Amino acid sequence: MFGPAQLLRLLHINRVLVRHGLDDIVLATHLFRPVGFLRHLLPWNWMPRQRPDLSRGARIRLALEDLGPIFVKFGQMLSTRRDLLPDDIALELAKLQDQVPPFPGQQSRAIVEKAYGQPLEAVFGEFGFEPLASASIAQVHTARLHNGREVVVKVVRPGIEKTIRRDVELLYIIAGLAQRYWKEGRRLRPLEVVAEYEKTIFDELDLVREAANASQLRHNFKDSPILYVPEVFWPETRRNVLVMERVYGIPVGDIAELRRRGVDLKKLSERGVEIFFTQVFRDSFFHADMHPGNIFVNAGNPDDPRYIAVDFGIIGTLNPTDQHYLAENFLAFFHRDYRRVAELHIESGWVPAETRVDEFESAIRTVSEPIFDRPLKDISFGGFLLTLFQTARRFNMEVQPQLVLLQKTLLNIEGLGRQLDPELDLWKTAKPFLENWMRDRVGPRSVLNRIKYYIPRWADQTPDLPNLVYGLLRKANAGEIAVQLHKQEMAQLRRELRRANRRNFHAMAGAALIVSAAVLLGFDALQPASLWQAPLLTWLLGGIGVGLLLSAWPTDA
Repeated sequence: MFGPAQLLRLLHINRVLVRHGLDDIVLATHLFRPVGFLRHLLPWNWMPRQRPDLSRGARIRLALEDLGPIFVKFGQMLSTRRDLLPDDIALELAKLQDQVPPFPGQQSRAIVEKAYGQPLEAVFGEFGFEPLASASIAQVHTARLHNGREVVVKVVRPGIEKTIRRDVELLYIIAGLAQRYWKEGRRLRPLEVVAEYEKTIFDELDLVREAANASQLRHNFKDSPILYVPEVFWPETRRNVLVMERVYGIPVGDIAELRRRGVDLKKLSERGVEIFFTQVFRDSFFHADMHPGNIFVNAGNPDDPRYIAVDFGIIGTLNPTDQHYLAENFLAFFHRDYRRVAELHIESGWVPAETRVDEFESAIRTVSEPIFDRPLKDISFGGFLLTLFQTARRFNMEVQPQLVLLQKTLLNIEGLGRQLDPELDLWKTAKPFLENWMRDRVGPRSVLNRIKYYIPRWADQTPDLPNLVYGLLRKANAGEIAVQLHKQEMAQLRRELRRANRRNFHAMAGAALIVSAAVLLGFDALQPASLWQAPLLTWLLGGIGVGLLLSAWPTDA
């Protein structure tokens, strides 16, 4: 299971866990509870722990920080899975800061020159070897192209892919053990969580993919007065090197500077909400990593502030069905129509079709009514969505990755908006947007837009319509359409009947052979003193008979 390198890494992980007192949590699980008393005999428990007064969530957060950037990234992702974690741990993991020491600028030079196959000076007129920012996956340098354009150059850390693969393999092993032996393992599905993390982090390693995300978002908000997305320089972009326009702005978390510059914080907070709902419902393509470190503000006109977004490694999308059901869910909640919410969850396939609507409706009402007893401006929109998902999980709601990303982004946007304006009523801001979206989707304008979309396709297929109609009518008259509709079901039925007949034949033949063996044994003139002395033919017939009986045994029994 473990190679030498993995074993050394696992020992290091155990040492960090012990140092932060997390062996208590491990030994308190269902698997180790019978031998939990042994922790008092372990030598490291005779020494004082680091900050024994800290909560378990804080100890887990500090341990992940000590284990390095890959585990920090995992903790950040895990903090978004509020449907899986206790609140105290999720809140602590949300505090994880991805502050990683930079690697030398000369290493960046080597990576860039290898990616381009030519000296760095051939591509850039200037290159700042002192990093502008450093994170777990990559670091950013300032530069200037030969045409004078100021750019930033994002460079993937050397050797990071090997480190990630090693730690992800370990996470899979640990998750597999947890899922097998921990009583909560099956419900929390740790293997799925690690798989989600693996996909996310390896996607972030591909900077061409990030550049494509940035280009799409820039296209979606072209000429927008509320959001600016930097330009990507495609000729200079590679899988491990990304070159983008350099932008200047005030970090959105620097409230003091925004106030000093006279920025309209109320308008800024409302525009953040507008950007989120526009991305989700107009474009179905949303920046899913909108924490304060990735958002800046252009305060050139304080009365008309404009957001600037960076870092497009994590993007969320919704299909039209999810968009529709999500919007209807929100509107049903606005009107406190809990039965409609329950029906929408079942119609969308988010919960099993056999779920009882009345029971689900009652559960939703139980968690919703106490929330709606408060003023709308005091209700967390994202927190409410989280509560809904947690309730739905009791009815076997499958984890929807796109909805998890949406929930995480909504929590970020709402927290940011209320930091800018504590009086932000996100419900009031969102409701007109959703109502207009639904009206456009099902109203006359929507019908016209769909007709415009399909006209070229209809025009292309119109010459073939007479032949298609003639063929359809001929088949219907001959009864061939009905046969075609049931062809797969009939084939499956025939296969099942063949299998059943085969099993019956094997069972009867096996039983006959076993009876024959018994008869031969009974009429044997030698009357063997024991079964082991029976003739070879008796053994052969009996063995074949048993084999046929076993082959007739249903595999799903």
